Amino acid sequence: MTATGPAQTPSHVIDLTGRVAVVTGASSGLGRRFAVVLARAGATVLAAARREDRLKELAAEQDGILPHRCDVTDETDCMALIARAEELGGVDILVNNAGWAESLPALEQSVASFRKTLDIDVTALFQLSVLAARSMSQRGAGAIVNIASILGLVASAPVTQSAYGAAKGAVVSLTRHLAAEWARSGVRVNAIAPGWFPSELTADMLDDDSARRWIGRNTPMGRPGRPEELDGALLLLASPGGAYITGQTLAVDGGWTAR
Repeated sequence: MTATGPAQTPSHVIDLTGRVAVVTGASSGLGRRFAVVLARAGATVLAAARREDRLKELAAEQDGILPHRCDVTDETDCMALIARAEELGGVDILVNNAGWAESLPALEQSVASFRKTLDIDVTALFQLSVLAARSMSQRGAGAIVNIASILGLVASAPVTQSAYGAAKGAVVSLTRHLAAEWARSGVRVNAIAPGWFPSELTADMLDDDSARRWIGRNTPMGRPGRPEELDGALLLLASPGGAYITGQTLAVDGGWTAR
């Protein structure tokens, strides 16, 4: 095959100047990092979460970030979030990062707890994706990046997170389905499946010496990930650099799922 079209420099490929991005779960952890990375690449970022005080602190620290309080399980909140992005020019990038997990053996987990996990990790993601895709398809372009997990690709045992694993497995599958359905309207849908990275959801594991050693033994690269090691995957899938990528789940896991 021969190359066609003008060659692009790496900086041009990931330039997000003029784009509007929405990042959920942006008040801490990986979501906070994602908001900063997109803003530094030139995007105007709507950082969304329930903890508005933390969002305001983030916006004060990084230019290009606007705080927006949003409970992703509230349909009205989600509609207001996308409406605000429309006021800024229209949502170009959506990062569905908000998530929830509870470490319980399946025999001890209530149906209510299981349902809560699915509501936050799957149903809210679907709702926001649909709202964003309606906006994106009108302009013929857009990128949705879903934050899945390696536990959506492989079993979590001995970690007892069957509900979280089921939810993230659904995210992986939903990513494929939405990508295929919306591809011809210019909307790309992909997912990142992080391995063990520091966040509020993994704090108990990474702060425990024996658990951290277990992660090191079972990760081919011998350690948990560093937050900045997700930057490249995010920018690839959110930017023109990933223009011909859709329906994919990219595992960034130090080799965990390659074992």
